[in-house]
Amino acid sequence: MNSKRNSGFTLIELMIVVAIIAIIASIAIPKLMSARISANENAAIATLRSIASAQAQLQSSCAIDTDADGGGEYGFFGELAGTAPLRIYDVATDGPIMDNVPLDPAILPTPFGDIIDANGQGVVERAGYYFAMYLPDVTNAGDIQGIAEANTLGVGGSDGATFPGSDNCEIMWCCYAWPVEAEATGNRVFFINHEGDLLQTLNNENGGNVQVHYEGLNSLPVFNAAYDVGGGGGLTGMGANLGISAQGLVASDGNVWTIVGN
Repeated sequence: MNSKRNSGFTLIELMIVVAIIAIIASIAIPKLMSARISANENAAIATLRSIASAQAQLQSSCAIDTDADGGGEYGFFGELAGTAPLRIYDVATDGPIMDNVPLDPAILPTPFGDIIDANGQGVVERAGYYFAMYLPDVTNAGDIQGIAEANTLGVGGSDGATFPGSDNCEIMWCCYAWPVEAEATGNRVFFINHEGDLLQTLNNENGGNVQVHYEGLNSLPVFNAAYDVGGGGGLTGMGANLGISAQGLVASDGNVWTIVGN
């Protein structure tokens, strides 16, 4: 006699396997998300430090000198990446104009010149974070406002033709990094400037000392977000003190910014 034996899993066995997979997934997925966020945040910090080095290299090379005084000036992402024309001094107007020649060789990788439009302002996306560069305007009544990068291959401002202040641009710049999607690509927001001050705010929308939540292209830091308007000697711009100039000091955006540890 030939005996037949049915092979396969019973319904109960399949349910047990599915339950085990669900348990493993519930443990592993949050850890993977946390690891991704941590990696992106560390990459943003490293990128800001690279940007600071690139700005120092550009300034020391005097590739940009819009007042012909021999002092090099800092640049926007497009200029640092060699995708936008450099600013130069024009003898006829005794002021800055845009050259037709970009920086060659570029200091930052070319992708930093892929400018994204954020409501009329140019930003750059790298590894789950957006980056915004600000250069200083001319001094007005002792104050120094910031100029955002243009969202085109222009200089700065919404018109793409706003030139930074030549003298102030020799000594000042700042840059912010914030998550493309909070709690998915990153959480913290970072800041760095010409003095190498690397700051962070926790950016926790649901609690903590957070007044402004930064995320995506519709909520980005303004140029003086991390500066101390209240304690900056009446200054509201890039000449004010940083938000960490005193312990527990709240910056102009209402958030608490602290030093990023090494």
